[in-house]
Amino acid sequence: MVVHVVFLSIYTLVAIPIWLLLHALWRRHTSWRRSVPVLLAATFALSYVGTAAGLLIGSRHHWMPRYTFHWNDVPSSLQGVWFLLMIFCAMYMVIGYYLSSQEERRRAEAATTLTRDAELRALRYQLHPHFLFNTLNAISTLVVERRTDDATRMIARLGDFLRATLEGSGTHEVALADELTLTEHYLSIEKARLGDRLAIAVQVGPDTLSAAVPYLLLQPLVENAIRHGIAPLHEGGRLDITASREGDRLYLRLRNDGLPDATHQASVNDVEPSSIGLQNVRERLQRLYGSDHRFTLDLAEDGSCLVSIDLPFHRANAAAPGYAVKLV
Repeated sequence: MVVHVVFLSIYTLVAIPIWLLLHALWRRHTSWRRSVPVLLAATFALSYVGTAAGLLIGSRHHWMPRYTFHWNDVPSSLQGVWFLLMIFCAMYMVIGYYLSSQEERRRAEAATTLTRDAELRALRYQLHPHFLFNTLNAISTLVVERRTDDATRMIARLGDFLRATLEGSGTHEVALADELTLTEHYLSIEKARLGDRLAIAVQVGPDTLSAAVPYLLLQPLVENAIRHGIAPLHEGGRLDITASREGDRLYLRLRNDGLPDATHQASVNDVEPSSIGLQNVRERLQRLYGSDHRFTLDLAEDGSCLVSIDLPFHRANAAAPGYAVKLV
């Protein structure tokens, strides 16, 4: 029993310099071609020293009955120790490689996340100048037409909308209830401009209000529907927004009236691929959900346009309670 304790203590002491050597080689990123010969030599030398020390101490203190120490006994006794030290080295390398690869993967994922966040923020910020240009242009038109009261209301509602967008500027996804509230701020601006020419209907299932959707998803789609579909109509038109849930999928639909003539049809087709709002929405959906989403735009013969979005359903971290449709 004493012999086993002595040998175990010696081999533990022998393993310490091996561990320090492994640590130094790993930190210096030494190649396998250089590491293997160094480790073979070091483990052999330390195995020899450890085995000799164990045999010598055991012989001197008579812990090994009827045994007298001879140096010739060391080579035949060190093979097991040398093998164990080599296994120790191999395990260190394997575990070190695994932990290093995991850390590298975490860094890569973090870098990818930062890149994606930067791209999403850039796309979101792209919407603001586009929206502001269109809104200020509409306000200037109202001023030229001497519709001072409408222009004043539009400026006030523009302020409300911009304040609401700043409040949600730190996130990529919000609850559908919050997104609908933000969209209502924008629709109030358009109502001030178009008046009774713009009819709005919103139908959302109560089980969809907590669903997470991309921030500023609806506003560019609504803006596109009004600008290219409803605004050119002399009598105005209707915008329908619906949201429903089926299992783990969220379905959003935006339908708007439009001119049925071929000239307008061609202009919509020309605008659609290059529209800043539509292209922006498509790119953000792709970056957020990859292939796990669907975005389609269909134009009917009567000039109406239907945008369909299919997203994976998951709940947002926070949702605005008690959402109620105000603009119908």
